[in-house]
Amino acid sequence: MPASTHHHRAHTARENRRRLVLVLVLTSCYLLAEVIGGLWSNSLALLSDAGHMLTDVVSLGLALFALWFAMRPATPRKTYGYHRLEILAALFNGITLLAISVIVIVEAIARLHHPPEVRGWGLLFIALGGLIINLIGAHLLQHGHAHSLNVRAAFYHVLGDTLGSIGAIIAGLLILTVHWKLADPIFAIAIAVLIIISAVVLLREAVDILLEATPRQVDSEALRAGLLALPGVTGVHDLHIWTITSGLYAMSCHVVVCQEAFTIAKLEEIRVFLHGQYDIPHQTIQLETDELAKEEEVHL
Repeated sequence: MPASTHHHRAHTARENRRRLVLVLVLTSCYLLAEVIGGLWSNSLALLSDAGHMLTDVVSLGLALFALWFAMRPATPRKTYGYHRLEILAALFNGITLLAISVIVIVEAIARLHHPPEVRGWGLLFIALGGLIINLIGAHLLQHGHAHSLNVRAAFYHVLGDTLGSIGAIIAGLLILTVHWKLADPIFAIAIAVLIIISAVVLLREAVDILLEATPRQVDSEALRAGLLALPGVTGVHDLHIWTITSGLYAMSCHVVVCQEAFTIAKLEEIRVFLHGQYDIPHQTIQLETDELAKEEEVHL
């Protein structure tokens, strides 16, 4: 990996850790108050928001651990290092988002048939406090979620809590103004559904990386066409592109060139093209002449 790329990733990781620590402290401080307030006000919407905050504390701690551990150097047995720990943490966080949302929906459906009394003022004030904390957390994490699936998982957790706080506020206002008891479980279900959608997107991205699917940001056919457009290149085969961790791509391929282009300079030209156009630092390129490619096909 080029030194500039390594330096950029290290700087990004440090910034992500700093943001995660700040959000973890804020979330942990407000969690206790929200649990007590949810029990006192008897609000499922508030308790569901507290449940998401609890998973936030766990997921943020896990994300921090994964970011710290992922920066450890590669070893002879772990040649890519520990980058995949970030993806495993994101996968776990996506699963917890789904689990907590399903639990909330089940409890909310039960409350639809027998809506309990909810203290509207308690629900409203505690939800307002939670909304402020969650907005601060979402603002801190939004700068890093585009570059790290791990941070994106934590961002989705905090975003889910933000929606939960907004839903709890609306439910509190409806309970206070029109005494609509069903507002609490209905908003709890709506919030849970939105969180499930985010969790499914997150899980799909994590699973794609673990299955070494071609990154969505890379058009493999356009990349192939770009290689074929280079002077002296006559063919491209055994092309594989995958993601090691968020934003860190790798690829391998065989590039067939004419005899005159079978040089170190041509290999370097290909490497510069792949790194410049597609930001792929890990490359394994095998140059072949037409004769070698034909011999390979015969043996296959």
